[in-house]
Amino acid sequence: MSNLPKIFSIVGHSGSGKTTLVEKLIRELSSRGIKVATIKHAHHQVQLDTPGKDSHRYKTAGASMSMLVTGNQLQLIADLPEDKSPEALAQRFMGEADMVLAEGFSLDGGAKIEVMRRECGKPPRCAIEEGLIAVVTDMDEIYPTLPHFGLEDVQGIVHFMLERK
Repeated sequence: MSNLPKIFSIVGHSGSGKTTLVEKLIRELSSRGIKVATIKHAHHQVQLDTPGKDSHRYKTAGASMSMLVTGNQLQLIADLPEDKSPEALAQRFMGEADMVLAEGFSLDGGAKIEVMRRECGKPPRCAIEEGLIAVVTDMDEIYPTLPHFGLEDVQGIVHFMLERK
């Protein structure tokens, strides 16, 4: 079994810029030769498989997992494990990654980097005791004891992530 990749949850309120930051982090990490995987937590129901298609028929028949493989991609539909934390999901499905960026998962354990914008006007989503390790923000007064990064300081954030044990 391979080593578990480094896992960071990027958390914040809707509209704070989480997805944009994750995109930028992926580009920077990938350009350094780091294999990055992502996990996105959706709060709403999303249709993952198409009724009537083979993979859907297999799952309906009772398969615990069904994988669709094309010339250069794959899609996996699997029963959701009891433990839905980024760590458990990465261990089960993302062993070949060097780093996993999980968007959301503010209520789960693990290392969290919160994105906060003054214009959102909302309090922090996470506390230090909930695993918050850094803040990406345009505000100074939020968690002054934690490392702060500007909203565009992608290289600084990547450096921090790579140095973290």
